[in-house]
Amino acid sequence: MRQQIEAIMRNASRIMMEKAPRNIESKEGHANFVTEADLRTQELLQEGLLKLLPGSVVFGEEKDNQPLTDAPTWVVDPIDGTLNYIHGLAHSAVSVAFLEGKKALQGYVFNPFRDEFFAAEAGKGAFLNGERIRVSDTPFERALVFYGSSPYKASLVDATFRAVSRLMKQTADIRRLGAAALDLAYMACGRADIFFEYSLAPWDYAAGQLLIEEAGGVFELLNPEVVTADFKQSAAVFTASPACAAPGLDIVKEVYQAWAADSR
Repeated sequence: MRQQIEAIMRNASRIMMEKAPRNIESKEGHANFVTEADLRTQELLQEGLLKLLPGSVVFGEEKDNQPLTDAPTWVVDPIDGTLNYIHGLAHSAVSVAFLEGKKALQGYVFNPFRDEFFAAEAGKGAFLNGERIRVSDTPFERALVFYGSSPYKASLVDATFRAVSRLMKQTADIRRLGAAALDLAYMACGRADIFFEYSLAPWDYAAGQLLIEEAGGVFELLNPEVVTADFKQSAAVFTASPACAAPGLDIVKEVYQAWAADSR
């Protein structure tokens, strides 16, 4: 099925590659946008995936989703990194995860600008263009840290940059690339050593989580009780290579827990 899914994703991504952003609209939250390309790409993904597996369900960013069930479900982000796409910054991706029994069995992230197709299947490893990938073994003091700034939730900005400040003083450097699915995919192949974001939707991380885990990395939700109660809710996500997990998690979790306590 992987080859069929790759073909569907490549076909849908042509919208992003061929068309300049049009009909840009704001969604709920600060700096949260949707374009005609997001909507059309999701339509193509939904059409292809439902044809591939009749009776399955699509849970997508650009639709009114029903609660997650045990049914076969595709979790779809048609353009991860929409703001990058709007600004002509060639760093966006299509992300698709396949869940059954509420568990991710397959995860795919396609970056059409670099022609990089990341794929993972539960228990079978993670791959980039067919080649096996693993997370890095870089020590914490030399780590490259990716982060997301949770721009849709202004209340998290200060906490995010407190964590960034502490990490930057103890690691090699920091990067903010603006596409969480790609951040996670890049983590899985060793291009970064730590990633965190305090508010990610399920379509942002569903495929990337499986990539990280199958590549030997550590993936942790800092608010699992929220996500368990309602899959549509945003998650606070931390992920790292095993070499960087303990010290990185200590910082990121401590800052998040302090923010959560102050927000009560």
